Amino acid sequence: MKKDLISITDYSKEEYLRIMDLATEFEEDPNQDLLKGKVVASLFFEPSTRTRLSFETAISRLGGRIVGFADPGSSSATKGETLHDTIKMVSNYADLIVMRHPLEGAARYAAEVSSVPVINAGDGANQHPTQTLLDMYSILKTQETLDNINLFMVGDLKYGRTVHSLLQAMSEFENPIFNFIAPKILQMPNAYKIALKEKGIKFFEHEEFTDIISEADIIYMTRVQKERFSDPIEYEKVKNVYILRNSMLDNTKPNVKILHPLPRVNEIHPDVDSNSKAYYFEQALNGVFAREAIITHTMNLK
Repeated sequence: MKKDLISITDYSKEEYLRIMDLATEFEEDPNQDLLKGKVVASLFFEPSTRTRLSFETAISRLGGRIVGFADPGSSSATKGETLHDTIKMVSNYADLIVMRHPLEGAARYAAEVSSVPVINAGDGANQHPTQTLLDMYSILKTQETLDNINLFMVGDLKYGRTVHSLLQAMSEFENPIFNFIAPKILQMPNAYKIALKEKGIKFFEHEEFTDIISEADIIYMTRVQKERFSDPIEYEKVKNVYILRNSMLDNTKPNVKILHPLPRVNEIHPDVDSNSKAYYFEQALNGVFAREAIITHTMNLK
């Protein structure tokens, strides 16, 4: 039976921990020929820098070959080919498909159609499970645990697929506390809050966070996603609502780290970059090791 990774809930807590262990192994020895003779299709129907390049770096370091596209304009989708037919065709050529698509549910549909495993590299505002696993690896490396984490999620919590996936995964560990900081129109969707209530997990909602930032273990900043707004006026109202500055970190915990799935726009001021509590560039590097782990786990190579 083929393994797909479409939603972060496709993995159990034990599998999360297995990915953490494998990522640690790959950080110590990233170049392993486990994909020698294998072909991986990289299908990006939506723009990406870090996710695409870290996947392609992971595949290359594992000795695999890459086919696919980074621009749907160079695929037969421009001629009207359906996603069904594209996936059917590509699964004839490759041993694994990594796909990003702007439509929610597209990755799940691709997995149903494909004869080879599919890894979701982001589907609309829905899920981004591989980002979550690299985020968890970053939390584990910096906090030395995934339990008892006070996690601040800041910015676009409505459309931010990274926070949706991360919330679900971290809910599986001991005693998490979530602080959601967002303007009213970008608050965490009710479905996720209901799930937390059902599990008895503490969460708090705020529109400001300067007074409470000292409680955070992880500050997870997110970009307000212009591409998800149908009304540009609404975007303009909230695009710069939160800007983290270096001076705001003066009274934070010694262990606090600032994460961001990137790209950033204005939500983290460049003066934060030199602070030892900034971790977003190291976080991006962790993406290579985490994705090596995900690929080898998906293909039963380790």
